[in-house]
Amino acid sequence: MSTPTVLVHRDPDELAAAVAARLLTRLVDVQSARGSASLVLTGGSIARRIYEAVAESPARGAVDWRRLDVWWGDERFLPSGDAERNETLARESLLDALPLDPARVHPMPASDGPDGNDPEAAASRYADELSQASRPEDHGPAPAFDVCLLGVGPDGHIASLFPGMPALYDERPVVAVRGAPKPPPVRISLTVPVVQGSREVWCVVAGADKAKAVAMALSGAGPTQVPAAAATGRDRTLWLLDRAAARSLPPGLARIASP
Repeated sequence: MSTPTVLVHRDPDELAAAVAARLLTRLVDVQSARGSASLVLTGGSIARRIYEAVAESPARGAVDWRRLDVWWGDERFLPSGDAERNETLARESLLDALPLDPARVHPMPASDGPDGNDPEAAASRYADELSQASRPEDHGPAPAFDVCLLGVGPDGHIASLFPGMPALYDERPVVAVRGAPKPPPVRISLTVPVVQGSREVWCVVAGADKAKAVAMALSGAGPTQVPAAAATGRDRTLWLLDRAAARSLPPGLARIASP
């Protein structure tokens, strides 16, 4: 596991623009080296800003979007097209504007999908899809994603892995989450082993309400208390913050990113 690098940007807009530029560069570099790339998407307001910044970037044409595999870190188990689904947010703010190969876009199942209102069966279906995409060099039940984007909640949760809940300790690649403390209560999520199998994990966090969780995750708290402490990549771990989210960090832990 890699040691986290912490970069602080002035405000959410600057953070989103910087992450978008960094993401485009990363995808181009990976495609140049290996031909294709893989990306795990997240939800939330800062994710929407990032996706919109990618969509608006003049550099987006440098990526061969048809050679990109798109996955999700977690999903609200709601009907397809529901405004609360992370898939809906990503499609509206970015994916619908890109020339993606539909066969390489892998949304998590919806509650009106082939498994009906059975999140356990839907989680198993997504795990099978990950397994089919995994290669021997990935050394696991899921692809070693080139970038896994994660948000962090005020309670320190990542994806739909909440403090103290059983999903946090599950060894399966994908789990159903029932009784989530943040609505909606039923969700599907990648698990810690799959997140940690990613080549790079990027925790993107904005807002003063996240500052305590960020500080705890980066200051030695255990993942039982703060799941974000487990957000580490094989090759690289980035914490990309705005100043409000970084306000409680110990001096010297972070550096101010260039504008």
